[in-house]
Amino acid sequence: MPDPTETAGAVPTPATETAGDPVVRERHGNVELVRLNRERARNAIDGATARALESTFDELTEDPAVWAVVLTGSGDRAFCAGMDLKAFASGELAEILTARGGFAGIASRSFPKPLIAAVNGAALAGGFEIVLACDLVVAADHAVFGIPEVKRGLVAAGGGLIRLARRIPPAIALELALTGESIDAQRALAYGLVNRVVPAERLIEEALALADLICANAPLAVRVSKELMKRSLGLTEAEAWELNGELTVPVVTSRDALEGAVAFAEKRAPIWTGN
Repeated sequence: MPDPTETAGAVPTPATETAGDPVVRERHGNVELVRLNRERARNAIDGATARALESTFDELTEDPAVWAVVLTGSGDRAFCAGMDLKAFASGELAEILTARGGFAGIASRSFPKPLIAAVNGAALAGGFEIVLACDLVVAADHAVFGIPEVKRGLVAAGGGLIRLARRIPPAIALELALTGESIDAQRALAYGLVNRVVPAERLIEEALALADLICANAPLAVRVSKELMKRSLGLTEAEAWELNGELTVPVVTSRDALEGAVAFAEKRAPIWTGN
């Protein structure tokens, strides 16, 4: 979880030295933009940041007006440099590993809505594990990704060793885990880890545009599509079909399903209610 190459030494800054809230939010229609706000600390995760993220995602889970979320970092150096080791040394581990979301309040959370990482710089150690907790990834062209924990006798215990081999070829995932080396955005794109690589100045615009494409669709259908695809991984085909029947019936019988058909017949844009 900590990035030993970025959070050791003088790089991390205690939360008290960072101006403003550790997490800031903006609403863009049905999309919530969530930004880690510890630029001086390379957006490393301390207790206050983890608590703020957990609270934020609790609220966003229940907010019917939010259909998709974009998560990014402040500045252009780092999306997130992992755990703030100064906070760790100060005894904040229990706050950094939250009860409902694990590392940073998000790494082990099952968030029901589409979650897009807008990677504005280095995503290393726990920062990369936060990316892996997201569904889609838009990366600035200077972004880098890695789990360098082994370089300091640690392991990527915040989900990196669980999720990485499910997102990229297992041999490449194992190479990254065993060497601690990083890959750049273009290589991540080639492996299918990243959906888009864009110039840094267009990162948020492109991430929000991707979220808007998702939000043009029926929110219930989108949520069930995400849940079914994720939960069916690792199931037998028979088990997957059983889950398919369980999850899709409420969608087919929803008001939005009828609205979609009526809007198509009337040659107009549908008006979704989420029901």
